[in-house]
Amino acid sequence: MTQKVAFLGLGVMGYPMAGHLSRKGFVVTVYNRTPARAEDWIKEYSGKMALTPAEAALDADIVFACVGRDEDVRAVTIGREGAFETLRKGAVFVDHTTASAALARELDQACQQRGCHFIDAPVSGGQQGAENGRLTVMCGGEATVFSRVTPVIESYAQTVKLLGPPGSGQLCKMVNQVCIAGLVQGLAEGLHFAETAGLDASKVIEVISKGAAQSWQMENRYQTMLANEFEHGFAVDWMRKDLDIVLQEARRNGSQLPVTALVDQFYADIQVAGGGRWDTSSLLTRLKSPAKPDKK
Repeated sequence: MTQKVAFLGLGVMGYPMAGHLSRKGFVVTVYNRTPARAEDWIKEYSGKMALTPAEAALDADIVFACVGRDEDVRAVTIGREGAFETLRKGAVFVDHTTASAALARELDQACQQRGCHFIDAPVSGGQQGAENGRLTVMCGGEATVFSRVTPVIESYAQTVKLLGPPGSGQLCKMVNQVCIAGLVQGLAEGLHFAETAGLDASKVIEVISKGAAQSWQMENRYQTMLANEFEHGFAVDWMRKDLDIVLQEARRNGSQLPVTALVDQFYADIQVAGGGRWDTSSLLTRLKSPAKPDKK
């Protein structure tokens, strides 16, 4: 029997993710805070729209969410007309939002009280990964529940992994962001050094990307960095949101993250310069003059 699913949040990630579910044959109901976005989705894919999260979750086997911050997740779950008002017993709520591990544990408890299940499942891969159905999904929750939702998540993911109990997916995503922050700053400094030393930075990358310095950021961002183009990709504002979650968790568990804290402040400089919506690779602008990217 075809599973009924709901998807809450049709941003740059959620819109194509919900689209993949529709194309795979699931019965999809979508909700977005701005109804016009859901109306656009309905014109492009097979499914229906709901005006509230509670309406979307009604009779759904699995409810997915991909919104912005902890408070947004609370609004679509335990808030007024939230999904938890109608989430039926035995159903699963899967949260793809990058949020705090504490919130994941809180929502897991709320689901248990209602006789349903919760999986925290933040993603990596960006808009391109969502559109191409090649996201990496890091999950926390019960193994039996995870096995139920994995085939559905694979509609838009190339890797789906259970890391442990509720909150583990969010903790794994924090590790992901810690690693990215350091990599992007290192790449920015390397490119800056190459150009200042009079080298052809493109040729430098062609060489070192075949060795131990290689990374996704290097392969996918060096050309736009050298071209001073940053009006794309994962926004600095969102990275700072994620790093704030990381640093709060580090204070709680005693982790020492000096480089992450430093790069977070570098991103604050980018925001002050007006680059809150620039891609995270815009760290290079701090090292160059002029600091602002070209307007195409």
